[in-house]
Amino acid sequence: MLTVETLGVTAGGAALLEDISAALMPGRVTAIVGPNGAGKSTLLDCLTGLRAPDGGRVLLDGAPLAALGASERAKRVGYLPQDAPLHWNITVRALVALGRFPHGDARGDMGRLAIDRAMRDLGLDPFADRLAGALSGGERARVMLARVLAGEPDWILADEPLAALDLSHRYALMALLRGIAARGVGIVLVAHDLALAATYADDALLLDHGRLIAAGPVAEVLTPERLGPVFGVAFDWVRADDGTRLLVSSAGTRHGRAES
Repeated sequence: MLTVETLGVTAGGAALLEDISAALMPGRVTAIVGPNGAGKSTLLDCLTGLRAPDGGRVLLDGAPLAALGASERAKRVGYLPQDAPLHWNITVRALVALGRFPHGDARGDMGRLAIDRAMRDLGLDPFADRLAGALSGGERARVMLARVLAGEPDWILADEPLAALDLSHRYALMALLRGIAARGVGIVLVAHDLALAATYADDALLLDHGRLIAAGPVAEVLTPERLGPVFGVAFDWVRADDGTRLLVSSAGTRHGRAES
């Protein structure tokens, strides 16, 4: 379990996060949602251990995350930042293999198997010998996620992993993340796309101005009553022809679905 207790972060005298407490469960996909400036990326940085909170703490299986060494933390928590930089123009397979660095076994049998699986999961086998610098933005995003997967962490934390992907690859990636969660891995992602969050996530954390508005199953968090005041847009449920309930905004944009 990944737990935050009364987490607080300040910068320049302003509260970026205030009194955040939540328990994230392994084997589930958790979406962190909220408007711009809500504190989503700041919370993710604290969950990865890249940013120390000014108050409260993050626990991994009951132990303080801050007490883990960098190597052990990297083995257990995989992190995919927004626009992950490409430092070396190496082949796709070599880049994915960097995910085994904390284990030190990229050339061993277990390392090769993990790299092969990550490449296959992301559909990257045809790109194995291509230089990463020649990839499109969407292709590079898939490679960077494969690098995280190759490390076989207990948790994968991703900051807007869908941003560079077209619509079909967004749905494919979310389906893949659900499959990874089914293996027992905890998936936590910052998401602006409410439709995908409502469709594919199990749980959601709704933030606004650094405060936690709601946490729990998506059907209880992503509701018109909660989303409307946070996003400043009216939401409502409509029923599709197949009986599925769709969450739509006042502008007529489809924002999610829930089974009736």
